Amino acid sequence: MTRVLIVDDDSDLLELMSGFLSRHGMFVDSANSGIVMDQKLSTETFDIVILDIMLPGEDGLTLCRRIRECFSTPIIMLTAITHTADRIVALELGADDYVIKPFDSREILARIRAVLRRTSAAETGSTHATHIFRFLDWRVDVSRRELRRRDDTMVPISGGEFTLLLTFLEHPGYLLSRDQLLDHTKGEMHDVYDRSIDVLISRLRRKIEVNARRPEIIKTVRNAGYIFTPTVQSS
Repeated sequence: MTRVLIVDDDSDLLELMSGFLSRHGMFVDSANSGIVMDQKLSTETFDIVILDIMLPGEDGLTLCRRIRECFSTPIIMLTAITHTADRIVALELGADDYVIKPFDSREILARIRAVLRRTSAAETGSTHATHIFRFLDWRVDVSRRELRRRDDTMVPISGGEFTLLLTFLEHPGYLLSRDQLLDHTKGEMHDVYDRSIDVLISRLRRKIEVNARRPEIIKTVRNAGYIFTPTVQSS
């Protein structure tokens, strides 16, 4: 059973979403503040967090950053903000997707399922039997969904970042367009205006590049896409 934590201070919305998702076979818990969210995450395990940006006290963006520092649990942001820049901030902080209010309950269900499918595919390495990838000073454990440096230090990585990295590791030296990368990371949920792939690339570069402003691992090919340049070993 999929375990969902909804963080929102709107009691009516919590009741509506909890009832709908429960009827579709999910276990749903809720928190109306960052304090309650922290208590829940410290004592229970969830498959996904639905997090509202507009919260009293600490806002959702702050909570998103805190979750991502400690957990790789997928995060979907709920936002009434329609400005693209503000949604990009959420993605930059580690969110895997966002839904704009007001929304149909069926949309949030579809988004949850899509994010969990991507996470599951990344964890199982669905395209082949490879469990470990190595490149430069990095090791990627597919089954454990871990990114580690040569000294065995683990670097926190979100579901979207891991799926993107896995796509590059499976296609080293190949030019991959934005649309191809979007297909791998977001399935059929994206549209031609979706810029989230650029945010994921930026986040991933900050983690694996020596200098994210002058990337050598993930090279940009202007007006064409990206190339993962290192030699990749798999086992």
